[in-house]
Amino acid sequence: LQTKYQQRQKDTISHFEIEDQNFTVVVEFILLGFSDLPKIQGVLFGIFLIMYMTILLGNTLIIIITKTDPSLQTPMYFFLGNFSFLEICYTSVTLPRMMMNLWTKKRNISFLNCALQLCFLLMLGGAECLLLAVMAYDRYVAICKPLYYSLIMNSKVCIQLVVASWISAMPIVIGQTYQIFSLPFCGSNKLNHLFCDMPPLLKLACGDKFMNEFSIYADAVVFAMVPFLLILGSYIKIITTILEMPSTTGRYKAFSTCSSHLIVVALFFGSAIITYSIPKSNNMSGMDKVLSLFYTIVIPMFNPMIYSLRNKDVIAALKKILPK
Repeated sequence: LQTKYQQRQKDTISHFEIEDQNFTVVVEFILLGFSDLPKIQGVLFGIFLIMYMTILLGNTLIIIITKTDPSLQTPMYFFLGNFSFLEICYTSVTLPRMMMNLWTKKRNISFLNCALQLCFLLMLGGAECLLLAVMAYDRYVAICKPLYYSLIMNSKVCIQLVVASWISAMPIVIGQTYQIFSLPFCGSNKLNHLFCDMPPLLKLACGDKFMNEFSIYADAVVFAMVPFLLILGSYIKIITTILEMPSTTGRYKAFSTCSSHLIVVALFFGSAIITYSIPKSNNMSGMDKVLSLFYTIVIPMFNPMIYSLRNKDVIAALKKILPK
């Protein structure tokens, strides 16, 4: 009888342990990242370190010259300086953490840090989309309404547009992040991604995710699709106006002032649209990582080069502050 009683106690304890395991509260996630490539962790760390230093140096130089050079005290370069600062912040949300994981080989991230990373990533990503739309509007006014440019794009309006770009997404993104991390997470806590992002997090979440998925698409429409359509509309009017110019030199000069911005828009929105529109499957996880690297690291690294190499004013300003 004593043996049967002890066996019944063991079965009861095991039953409760299984139940507890099914409803375990997730306190941290594991970012798998490049764990499937153990032999090149050091190489990847070196590559990411060089890329991060390039991003910091290039964008910092753009900020310095747009603030100090008298010839660059115009709305276009005011927005460019803010965009460069935004790129530094946007990259710093993910890249230092990725490098730390590669260096220490510890890929765990706490529940709170993952929520903060996602919140800042979405907030800064939304701000970048809005600021790109503001920069397109600035080029539209400069080319299509040149006589009213100084009146429309005065310093007060420029500051208001930049502040609106930075803060517009904040309340919605904070609410969306709270919704996602309010979901119960069951089973595995391994995120098959480089950083905390919405699609891999929703894969691990349990319960009814319809409202979360709906809010993701709604936010994508507001903070990505609407700015993209505004940019597209602006450039349709810009190109139409440029083609109507009688002078070939005037057409070339007008197009050269917005070609750099157009390249950045195409790269950023193109990679982001592909990332979030392709079918999600385990076989595509590697492609998701590459594309996410492209719009979070590669584009911010090349943006200063795109703006400087295609802009004579920026090149002249850089020559003033850089050694011969």
